[in-house]
Amino acid sequence: MVDETKGLALVTGATGFTGGRLAEVLVTRGYRVRAMVRDMGGTAATSLRALGIETVQGDLTDAGAIARAMEGVTHLFNIAAAYRDASHPDAYYFRVNRDGVRDLLAAAAKAGVARIVHCSTCGVHGDVMEIPANEETTFRPGDVYQRSKLEGEEIARAAMARGAPVSVVRPTGIYGPGDLRFLKLFRTVGNGTFRMFGDGEIAYHMTFIDDIVQGLILAAEHPAAVGEVFLIGDETYTTLNLLVAEVARVLDVPPPRGHLPVAPLMAAAVACEAICKPFGIDPPLHRRRVSFFTKARAFSVEKAKRTIGYQPQTSLAEGLRLTAAWYRETGRLAPAGRRRAA
Repeated sequence: MVDETKGLALVTGATGFTGGRLAEVLVTRGYRVRAMVRDMGGTAATSLRALGIETVQGDLTDAGAIARAMEGVTHLFNIAAAYRDASHPDAYYFRVNRDGVRDLLAAAAKAGVARIVHCSTCGVHGDVMEIPANEETTFRPGDVYQRSKLEGEEIARAAMARGAPVSVVRPTGIYGPGDLRFLKLFRTVGNGTFRMFGDGEIAYHMTFIDDIVQGLILAAEHPAAVGEVFLIGDETYTTLNLLVAEVARVLDVPPPRGHLPVAPLMAAAVACEAICKPFGIDPPLHRRRVSFFTKARAFSVEKAKRTIGYQPQTSLAEGLRLTAAWYRETGRLAPAGRRRAA
């Protein structure tokens, strides 16, 4: 039921995993929700409307559409981003992840939006040398996605410095029912084809989808969030060895054994990118996938806990169990009994 005191929330990226779940939860909390979508006739837009969410056509490359979508908005959640895809030229990432932020903030200022949450990424810190990293850790973006996200975040933080009601959230690796990014990990562990490259002791930090949504909403509602940057993630980080072992446990299969060297895999990734990128083909192997085995991701969420009352609710074990169950329910993984028999 709509609570008129909550206002109208505009969510960019609502047809994606994180933005879609955020929009759904905002509806349950009484907000009127508007989603800016590229394809008004698509399945995702239709599903949003079925939840009572208003959809308007547009994307972050269209300043006019942004201005129209901002009319009457009280809360802005910028979740949309150009993610890693070889079919995009580098300029596209900056047009969406940097220039789109500039246009959103300009339109929000003109419309008098009361609270703005910009979703950045822990990836702006790159391969962290400080374990655990925090909001003040040096920026070391490692690819065009992370560089463009950092430049977009810098625009948001500059707006903060001018007094705009902006908060920035940097989530760690988001997963949960509805996510497909980690499906390959579940499939390969489940069918016994997963191979660990390197020693597997590199740090990795996850965030269950409902915990990131909690953090985003707190950033939009808590008075102390204005003008602040927050890392949002699970209570603790893990290692790749422990993550893969936990995936195997929830799938009820033996954990993978053995380790392979990273250097040949990285060389193959570089060659694969060089061959595929000129043709706009997403390479089956690229450096980002190899970095899964090599880049440390470990962060402290103490600032968010202390400042806005953030408290992760879903343990890694429970989150992985729920994710595996969704993969099975949707036919993306074989049922547990069949897998054990195989």
